[in-house]
Amino acid sequence: MTNKLWEILGSHFGKIFGTIIGLLLGWIIIRYGVIRGIFVSLCVILGFYLGDRYDSKGDVSDIVDRFLG
Repeated sequence: MTNKLWEILGSHFGKIFGTIIGLLLGWIIIRYGVIRGIFVSLCVILGFYLGDRYDSKGDVSDIVDRFLG
């Protein structure tokens, strides 16, 4: 039973992940408004991108230098 559940979750991970993200984004927009919801979403995306660069041993300071000058 558990193996079958993991197999189903693994084969539909993108759909499940997208649904959860959509649900959270919808809740944020309803709760705080469109502008604040977009701002929070952009902060999450930026944090994910910087975290991904850090995990892949990329140099985060290159990104910061590019934005600051």
